[in-house]
Amino acid sequence: MIYVTSDLHGFPLSGLLRLLNLAGFTERDELIILGDVIDRNGDGGITLLRWMMDQPNVRMILGNHEAMMLSCSFLLDNITDRMLSQFDPLRMELLNTWLSNGAEPTLEALHDLQQKDPGAVRAIFSYLRKAPLSDIRRIRSRQFLLTHAGLGNFQPGRPIAAYTPDDLLWNRPSLDDIYFTDIFTVFGHTPTIAYGPAYADRMILTPTWADIDTGAASGRFPMLLRLDDMKPFYLSATIPS
Repeated sequence: MIYVTSDLHGFPLSGLLRLLNLAGFTERDELIILGDVIDRNGDGGITLLRWMMDQPNVRMILGNHEAMMLSCSFLLDNITDRMLSQFDPLRMELLNTWLSNGAEPTLEALHDLQQKDPGAVRAIFSYLRKAPLSDIRRIRSRQFLLTHAGLGNFQPGRPIAAYTPDDLLWNRPSLDDIYFTDIFTVFGHTPTIAYGPAYADRMILTPTWADIDTGAASGRFPMLLRLDDMKPFYLSATIPS
């Protein structure tokens, strides 16, 4: 079985494990996380990332928050007075963009980890650099396209490889958007509640796509979708931190 979730944003690992247990997830199954593990809450998702890196059956699609983190990989350098004097406007802009999108808890956790185990921090960055922007999975006779944010600037005949990182990382679809009719697209990025209170805490399912971001960034619970039968799984009780 293949399960997908998205936009955990520092959600407690204990909560994710509880969600997986609720779905009956086993080592024979596969979990694909559609980006935005980091930022906003808790330790910024660093515990989640390190757990994911140790799981042979967990995969990750890059999210826009991880892309912002990678754009600030210069923070791994030793900070010296000389380096600070050469901190050019572009680096400042990249860092400010990430900070304005909830980077503070992630930066704090990375700083603490850097003091204890610099190699672990480098390994996290290496792991994220290898994360793809999309993935296609065939389950029986059905194909699924997995991305972080859907398909910006969608055109029916446009090959997936022609979509830019911004198309896949920052897109905000409208409810009436129609994607490929022969490949079902699953993504997160836009919390479902953003489409109105009627969509709060539940995935949005259309004929050609599903949005599975149920708002963990703002203190709600993430969900899990089993692609084999399109069954959703939801948490409904308080998760210990």
